[in-house]
Amino acid sequence: MMSRYVANVMATAVTTTHSHLLKPRVALAVASNVRVPAIGGVRDLSKMTFEKKKTTTEEEKGSNGGKAKADQGNKGEQLIVSYWGVKPMKITKEDGTEWKWSCFRPWETYKSDLTIDFKKHHVPSTLLDKLAYWTVKSLRWPTDIFFQRRYGCRAMMLETVAAVPGMVGGMLLHCKSLRRFEQSGGWIKALLEEAENERMHLMTFMEVAKPKWYERALVITVQGVFFNAYFLGYLISPKFAHRMVGYLEEEAIHSYTEFLKELDKGNIENVPAPAIAIDYWRLPANATLRDVVMVVRADEAHHRDVNHFASDIHYQGRELKEAPAPIGYH
Repeated sequence: MMSRYVANVMATAVTTTHSHLLKPRVALAVASNVRVPAIGGVRDLSKMTFEKKKTTTEEEKGSNGGKAKADQGNKGEQLIVSYWGVKPMKITKEDGTEWKWSCFRPWETYKSDLTIDFKKHHVPSTLLDKLAYWTVKSLRWPTDIFFQRRYGCRAMMLETVAAVPGMVGGMLLHCKSLRRFEQSGGWIKALLEEAENERMHLMTFMEVAKPKWYERALVITVQGVFFNAYFLGYLISPKFAHRMVGYLEEEAIHSYTEFLKELDKGNIENVPAPAIAIDYWRLPANATLRDVVMVVRADEAHHRDVNHFASDIHYQGRELKEAPAPIGYH
């Protein structure tokens, strides 16, 4: 009788737990301690233990005589099932304050080198160089017409494309390394760093200029076309692909230089720098939009150098793995 009673209690507990997890509108909170008893080598999910998310006093009391608001009713009960032992890291800055970004970590931040030469230019000499150069020039014409002097929107939209080449190149080198059972010389990491850096440019300018619906639609179209075109171009001729990106970066430097001129003339408001930019580039707390444009332009100049360098390696009949990659070149 006692064993039957225990079995009934356990069955009721399991049913209650599962019915709770099936409630609608469940927002998850991280469970910091989850234990899963194993029976015969198999995890028994019905016996997991969870930690509830704490609620504030206002949420517990509500606004109607101790009753919680309708849209806050489940906040004290929402759970996340996690028996893998993966917990969010609590990271602090050097001053002891909590690090609030999950998209990048303090050890990934840096101070940009603003002393780099922004006027360097690779003069196209070969047929492939000229093809890459004029391809980029032809792409600038419709961009100038569409954005004109709206440099904030222009920067935001162009970064959605600029982050593609590094990802495509890194992915193809990754697959090549796997096929050939060989190292990449660090170039996979270098190109993926470039893609991530360009994406951080986008995350920054999203705080400055909000995209309109037709601009979002344009991103989907342009990114789809450019990704596939660059993918095929890199497969056919990596030296052409890297040269074209080198020229794209030269155009980016020109665009950000014009952006700075508009800021200096007062045609664009020099608003405070977004918090994400201050932490990512280690800018002073009172940094402005002009400071952000300066460091982004410096990043583009470094990407210009890396891609022209990669193209030169191929022109010399060598492979990228034969030259150490400029990892962390900012």
